[in-house]
Amino acid sequence: MLQKVRTLGSSSTRRSFLRTGLAAPGVIGTALIAERLPSAAFAASGLTSGDASILRFLSALEILETDLWQQYNELGGIQDQEVPGGSGNKPYTQALSKLDADMPQYIHDNTEDEFTHFNFINAYLVSKGAEPANLDRFRTLQGSTSTGAQNVKRLTNLMQLTVDTSWWTRYRSRTKNPDFGDTFPPAIPGLIQGKFPAIPRSDADLTPRTHLQAIANTAAFHFGTIEQGGTSLYPALAQRVSSVEVLRILLSIGPTEALHFQVWHDKAGNAPAVTDPTNGLVFPDLSKPPFAGNEDLQANRPNRPSS
Repeated sequence: MLQKVRTLGSSSTRRSFLRTGLAAPGVIGTALIAERLPSAAFAASGLTSGDASILRFLSALEILETDLWQQYNELGGIQDQEVPGGSGNKPYTQALSKLDADMPQYIHDNTEDEFTHFNFINAYLVSKGAEPANLDRFRTLQGSTSTGAQNVKRLTNLMQLTVDTSWWTRYRSRTKNPDFGDTFPPAIPGLIQGKFPAIPRSDADLTPRTHLQAIANTAAFHFGTIEQGGTSLYPALAQRVSSVEVLRILLSIGPTEALHFQVWHDKAGNAPAVTDPTNGLVFPDLSKPPFAGNEDLQANRPNRPSS
């Protein structure tokens, strides 16, 4: 039974559903939540259809997250037996490391966590006679052709991102509350005004150096954008499940997502100031005025490696 899920996992860990965001969410919802369940085994398992739907939805999101993170790991992380695939891209990895020398390790560990999340949830569903999440039919997108990337179809597109960075201020404000309809300014306004790559699309993106650094900076802010979703979804959906066992699963995975978000919130602030000469995208230095001294916008103390 577990082997069946591992087979699903290995083939369903590739790319996700974003061109600029999640593609065709209604299609995904229909494909996942409305999956028919084997009635006899499922009825005997004690798992309610509502709990199964919540778990399948979360597993699908974890598959999408894994797809995003594996693309990042192939080019800028650590490729090993724990997270296989790709062969690394030295210039891109060096640009990411401008934010923190341990960025490849952080990317690797985040990627491995996402693999374990959806594999565990799918294994649990199968053990209860329920259908696991499987997004293989949606793997249709062309990924990067840059050195280090695998030539496989993806679920997500990291080469045309519009990134909302309002999470940077949302979780710092002392006077506003998103639950009351308050809005928050983005840390990097330019990222919501176009479509930008967060990985090199081809080796042509490896130069000039300032262009590649802007790509790495885009990735750094996208990391936090990815992980804020799980940070809020798991505790929200934990309040909707009926089984104590399912509650334990959600309350075990949810804090991991929050930890990921905390790490990427910290590292994004180390993004070097740069203006992309190819598209005009501007990344200011968040550790200097007018951002320094403004606790809603300033970076944490920089921890950049020396150039």
